[in-house]
Amino acid sequence: MELPRHRLVMLSLVGALLGVLGGLAAFVLIRAIGLLTNLAFFHRAAWDIPSFRELQPSPMIPVVAVVGGLVVAVLARWCPMIKGHGIPEAMDAVLTKQSRISPRAAIAKPVSAAVAIGTGGPFGAEGPIIVTGGALGSLLGQLFRTSPAERKILLASGAAAGMAATFGTPLAAVVLAIELLLFEFSTRVFIPLVVAAAVAGGMHALFFGPGTLLAAPAHGDLGLAVLPLFAVLGLACGGLAVVVTKGLEWVEEGFERLPLHPFWFPVLGALAFGLIGLWQPRALSVGYDVIDDVVLGRLALGAVAAIAVAKLLAWWLALGSGTSGGTLAPMLLIGGAFGAVCGAAVVRVLPAASAPATAFALVAMAAVFAAATRAPFASMVFVFELTRDFGIVVPLMIATVLACLVYDAVLRESLLTAKLVRRGVPVRPQLGVDPMRATLVRDVMTREVVTIPEAATVAEARAVFRSAGHSAYPIVSRDGTPIGIVTRGDLLADGVSDGNQVRDVAAAQVVGVAPGDPLERAVDVMLEEGVEHVPVFEHGELRGIVTRTDLLTARDRVRGHERRQPGWLAALR
Repeated sequence: MELPRHRLVMLSLVGALLGVLGGLAAFVLIRAIGLLTNLAFFHRAAWDIPSFRELQPSPMIPVVAVVGGLVVAVLARWCPMIKGHGIPEAMDAVLTKQSRISPRAAIAKPVSAAVAIGTGGPFGAEGPIIVTGGALGSLLGQLFRTSPAERKILLASGAAAGMAATFGTPLAAVVLAIELLLFEFSTRVFIPLVVAAAVAGGMHALFFGPGTLLAAPAHGDLGLAVLPLFAVLGLACGGLAVVVTKGLEWVEEGFERLPLHPFWFPVLGALAFGLIGLWQPRALSVGYDVIDDVVLGRLALGAVAAIAVAKLLAWWLALGSGTSGGTLAPMLLIGGAFGAVCGAAVVRVLPAASAPATAFALVAMAAVFAAATRAPFASMVFVFELTRDFGIVVPLMIATVLACLVYDAVLRESLLTAKLVRRGVPVRPQLGVDPMRATLVRDVMTREVVTIPEAATVAEARAVFRSAGHSAYPIVSRDGTPIGIVTRGDLLADGVSDGNQVRDVAAAQVVGVAPGDPLERAVDVMLEEGVEHVPVFEHGELRGIVTRTDLLTARDRVRGHERRQPGWLAALR
């Protein structure tokens, strides 16, 4: 439904406020992660997230991780919503809670994420900041009189603001919110989203400087000759996305079967990724600098593969245990490392007909994340915003869609929705056509309308009801002008006898629709008036009537567009 103009203005103004709040929340979260990481591992006070390049393996790594896991477990007892990726929790609030998020989540999620990541958790900050921004939007929507649909817009605007302020990618933030939270593309959602993300993008530049949080090399135009190589890469990335999703599912199920109280799961997961950190310290924490090194080709091939395997194992164990953290940064590292390895192999085998290995890393980064999350458009826009490189767009598109095809052929649910579905939450994250908006009243209305003359008695009207079987009929004057409508309930009311005139017991106020109205308007009238039939008027004359059966006809018209039709070849045969 379209929002009144003043409500759209109001939501846009709140969206601007959410852009500011999302920027502040991203700044505080990233600085808190930097401070805790420096204190825990380098014993110094500093605000920037440090590189683990110089961190030496030490028994203190698993000890620090376990302490952080214990703090997260305690916070999870206070606010269970902090467990997991972040985006599924926001989806759950939209789908089952009318976009209501408790104030605790706005506090507990960033705190738990800062502790988890600051003590070595192999996560990114984007998932927690998406929940934090979404919680701020939901809370603002709960302060004053709003509908659940408006709260959903504010929640998504806050989430988009958080992502835009973290990475400096406002367009990708808007698309991600539409694909994963709103499942709707319309003016009423697009304008507040864009306002929030744009303001948050400005906040990113203010706090972190111009450009994005990640570095990326520029590539020249990658021609038609290399597209088959990227097509093969896309197919392989789809397989990797399946492995990533199923692996996380198996780890989560493994933790659920443990003979331990769930309180201890984050502690056990922290011990596991801490031990992995003894092998590969750079697999810990957010790893933004590692992603830069991978996509810029600064690491040896063996180091890239080792870090990627360690990151995947650590992330599986940490997230599967219920620790608070994000999905995007680990997926970017895993996908980018996979692409770098594949690109290096291609360059070695086909040096004259290949693209730079860094191009394979960037494309795989988007393809793996797109397939696993079923957010292909957001993933493509995200990488394009990171690179500002037109030359990589076509290979990026080819690889991403092929990766999604492979994933969809194997798995039904995405990385983000699998756990929700196991909890019994129905998720259908697809933008589709609403038959009630896409169909006009004139296309489905019943044109031959049974009417009752104004001079008819109640007995005659009851006979019409018995013979035709509907629950309401228009009453018309001698010249055919509609003057009322009578329902079965009107004729069965106390004190109504056969000799009464039907016009005396009918409703004189007739609410109808016009032939050119969308069918959605007829549905609204049925719900507001508590009726099953809505008359159709044009220039004061009765043109038809819309019934519940007509509504089903509209749905069947949309389904008809999905039915296969014979083509020219069939006619020739």
